[in-house]
Amino acid sequence: MTENKTSLKHRQSILKVLAYFDLFNYPVSKSEIIFFLDQKNISVNEITDVINELIERKCIFRHGEFYSIQNNFQVAERRIAGNINAEKLLPVGKKVSKFLYQFPFARGIGISGSLSKNFALENDDIDYFIITKANRLWISRTLMHLLKKFSFISNKQHLYCMNYFIDEHAMEIEERNVFTAMELITLLPVCGNGTMDKFFQSNNWVGTYYPNYKLRTQNIKTFAHDYFLKRTTEFLLNNKFGDWLDNYLMKITTKRWQKKEQQQILNSKGNRMGLSTSKHFAKPNPVFFQQKIVMRYINKLNEHAEKWNKEFD
Repeated sequence: MTENKTSLKHRQSILKVLAYFDLFNYPVSKSEIIFFLDQKNISVNEITDVINELIERKCIFRHGEFYSIQNNFQVAERRIAGNINAEKLLPVGKKVSKFLYQFPFARGIGISGSLSKNFALENDDIDYFIITKANRLWISRTLMHLLKKFSFISNKQHLYCMNYFIDEHAMEIEERNVFTAMELITLLPVCGNGTMDKFFQSNNWVGTYYPNYKLRTQNIKTFAHDYFLKRTTEFLLNNKFGDWLDNYLMKITTKRWQKKEQQQILNSKGNRMGLSTSKHFAKPNPVFFQQKIVMRYINKLNEHAEKWNKEFD
C-alpha cells in the first residue's frame, strides 16, 4: 500500500511538471522533471521507474531525450530549434542588460520570459525584469522606454521589452501562484550589486512550489559597475524635485495605460494590453495573461489526471 501511494504521488508530481510546460508546447528532459518536481529528495531511479511505467501505459511520450504528454515528435524538434536560437540570443540579452543597468536608478536587471528558460523563436522578444532604487522607479522606467521608442527606428524593439519593474521597497512578489513561481526560479540575474540576491531571498516562498529551487540560489554573480553619467544624474535628482518628477511620471503613465485597457488594445501576440501600477511597481496586469495561464494549467491538470487515473484503476 505504501509503495502504491508513493507511486501515485510521484505520478501526480510528474504530471504537474509536464502539464505546465505543455501549455507552451515544450517537452522537458528527465533532469528538468526532477528539478521542477513539487517534492524533494527523490532519487533518479525512482523517477525513472515511474516515467517508464507512464510511457508503457501511453500516459506520456518520449521524444529523444525529452518527455511530453503530447504524442508529437514535432514539439521536441521545435524545442531543439528554440534552444539553439536562445544560445544565440542570450549574449545579446546580457549585453542589453548591462546597457540598461547604466540608466539612472537601475539596481538590478534580469532576463525573464522564454529566453530565461533557454528558448527563443526567431525574432522573439527579450524580456527584462528590472529593480530600481526606492521611489525612483518611474524616472528610471521612463528613460528606458524612451530608448525603446528610438529602437523602433532600427526595428530592434524586440530586444528591449522592459515589461516588469519593481523598486527596492517592493522586493516581494505579491501574486503567489505556479506561474509567478516558475518565472521567478527561471529568472536569469545579469546585473546588480547584491540587489538580485536580496530579491531572491525576499521570495523564498517559491520553495513551496519548487522545493529543489534552493540548488540554484547560491553564488549568483552579476555585473555591477556604475558609470559617471549614471552617478551624476542620480545625484542631481536626489532631492524634492526628483520626488515630484517620479510622482508625475507615475500619474501620466498610469492614466495612459488605463485608457489602453479601456480601449481593449491587443499586443502583437493577440493578448490584452494592461499595466498594473503603483509607486513601487509597474507590471503587466495579471488579469490579462497570468490568470489565464493559471486557469489553463488547472484545466489541463484535471483533464490528464482523469485519464491517468483510468489507466491505473
